[in-house]
Amino acid sequence: MTQRKNPKLHSKKEGKAVPPVESKNGKRTEIGRGAAGGGGDAGGGSKYSMLTWFVVLALLGVWSSVAVVYFDMVDYDSVIARAQEFRVNFSQVLQGKLMAYDTDGDGDFDVEDAKVLLGLKEAKTWKKMSSEKTESVETKTESMVKKSDEPQIVETTEEPKTSEATTEGFESEDVDSDIQAAVPLPPLAEDNFVPDDPRESAHFYDGEEADDIDTTGALVKEPEPQETVVESGQYVTSSKITQEEELIVKSEENRSEGPAEEPKETENDSAVNQMDKLAETAKKKKPKLLNKFDKTIKAEMDAAEKLRKKGKVEEALKAFESLVQKYPQSPRARYGKAQCEDDLAEKLRSNDLLQRCINTYREAADLPDATKDLLRAAMKRRAERQQFLGRMRSSLVTLQKLVEIFPDDIALKNDLGVAHLLLGDNKGAKKVYEEVLAIAPSDGFAKVHYGFILKSENKIAESIPYLREGLESGEPGTDDGRFYFHLGDALQRIGDDSAYHWYELGHKHGHFASVWQRSLYNVKGLKAQPWWTPKETGYTDLVKMLERNWKTFRDEALAVMDQETGRFVPEEENLREKGEWGQFTLWQQGRKVGNACQGAPKTCALLERFPEATGCKRGQIKFSVMQPGTHVWPHTGPTNCRLRMHLGLVIPKHGCRIRCTNQTREWEEGKVLIFDDSFEHEVWQDANSYRLIFIVDVWHPELTPYQRQTLSPI
Repeated sequence: MTQRKNPKLHSKKEGKAVPPVESKNGKRTEIGRGAAGGGGDAGGGSKYSMLTWFVVLALLGVWSSVAVVYFDMVDYDSVIARAQEFRVNFSQVLQGKLMAYDTDGDGDFDVEDAKVLLGLKEAKTWKKMSSEKTESVETKTESMVKKSDEPQIVETTEEPKTSEATTEGFESEDVDSDIQAAVPLPPLAEDNFVPDDPRESAHFYDGEEADDIDTTGALVKEPEPQETVVESGQYVTSSKITQEEELIVKSEENRSEGPAEEPKETENDSAVNQMDKLAETAKKKKPKLLNKFDKTIKAEMDAAEKLRKKGKVEEALKAFESLVQKYPQSPRARYGKAQCEDDLAEKLRSNDLLQRCINTYREAADLPDATKDLLRAAMKRRAERQQFLGRMRSSLVTLQKLVEIFPDDIALKNDLGVAHLLLGDNKGAKKVYEEVLAIAPSDGFAKVHYGFILKSENKIAESIPYLREGLESGEPGTDDGRFYFHLGDALQRIGDDSAYHWYELGHKHGHFASVWQRSLYNVKGLKAQPWWTPKETGYTDLVKMLERNWKTFRDEALAVMDQETGRFVPEEENLREKGEWGQFTLWQQGRKVGNACQGAPKTCALLERFPEATGCKRGQIKFSVMQPGTHVWPHTGPTNCRLRMHLGLVIPKHGCRIRCTNQTREWEEGKVLIFDDSFEHEVWQDANSYRLIFIVDVWHPELTPYQRQTLSPI
């Protein structure tokens, strides 16, 4: 009975008598009837055959998968990559056909677009796109962005690149005027390179060197300003309070006005608007960089471009060079070569490579079968790189050709206007922007630049609406600290306290350290306060020397005034509301000015021992004489990297005073005043005789020796 009731037990015992053997993969198995696929005794074979075969097949599948993974028999990475590539390519095919139905302006057709088309969601309002956003993917990836992991010479928020210009002719130049002449560079003007020959950089705007202007980054964080009583009813408040008040006002306006003014849109109007948006979307297609021939070799170029986008620039360059040799008539291959040279120039910080890419961009644009989109992208990038190397006139020629080819392209005309300004050709720039505003009167970029030109012509009241409306437009290229600076300055000069509203906005946008401190060329983290004591600066020896020898300085200055009054050059930076103000400069940007020290030899000899003053590349040493009835507008210096010392030489008893922020002080003969001129300051001379002082700029005491050595001059 036992044997008949337990046939499987008998079978298992027989199986155990067979010795185990090892398979090829090292697994131990037992040989028996079960291994051969049997299902027990002969009598049970037909009853359990289907279940047995199912179990066997399942086990075979499991062990096959284990073997594939264990022995790495399949390259899963390549399989996944091919699947993704197929998905992307197939998606691109679909996107090409469905692009016309892109309703949200993100460049593709997706679920959100479908919801809009089905009436389940409202379409988004599109913002005006800059010319850079309409460039191709290939053009976008070539832009040289400063990498965060690259070592920086000096931790500065923004550094102007200055050329080693001669010091002759600096006598009449006040550094405060640099800020008056400053306007933004065109896009993509990084500071990763040093021009091959900086002297080729032309002077522009109001005489400031092109290399002195750069984009502005985050500025010094200053402690929260305290509430103070401001003279002349000037409006000043802390940034935090102003932001909160503005947010409250805006929210109340939205609650009170929004619902009442919002019209109800009918179904017909909604359908019409959607159709208009769809039509507008259809017009905004990706640039076509491939001509008919390039499409036949697209696979080869895609492979080279893939290397470039992965950051394998050297391999990509070799691949594109091979394509250029193989297909010399291909504009796209040559354009890709130029992009690789551009990227490699950034990586290696090589001006030679940058010049090569400039030449290759021209070669790509000059090929007869180049598409219009490729021609535009290549020439525009060429102009940008020429500007970066200081080849301003060459860049102007390139942009002029572009405008001739694309006369209706407003963005190119705006770039052409900037090129004129970089060459100091304000008249040429003014003409360009007048043409733009005649065609597109609401163009914000043209407005802020046109407003700047009017202000440089001292047409203060006329410049204000252009600067204000341009900033309010929020268009690309308008949110720059220099425009907030100039608008506020213009408003101050007509007595409009709303200037501080715009300074506050500039601060909120990260362009100014505070409403008071509005310098644009700064080093992060430096102590910021308007007035300093000699002990706080650490330059007590210099202060003692100045005060001990003040009569020597006075006598030499008076001798120059009596014998060579022409050496006191009038201030020509448009900082005066009225009166006369002359200056005689001994040092400028850390260098002696010509033979100026021959007129004041003792003064120069005494100062030679103090490199914090004579070596201050962002300051000056000069005599300053101001006649009665003079008023200097509120203004700020260009940088927080210096402090300014004023030594009184000839000071009338009453009527001469200087305000820095909300504190007003008076000079004394033989005494030194020290202030940070990156804060707003203003001067009045209401005495009956002239005022004579000695101005000595020194490095900010917290700058390291390395920073003092490497910071570029201003």
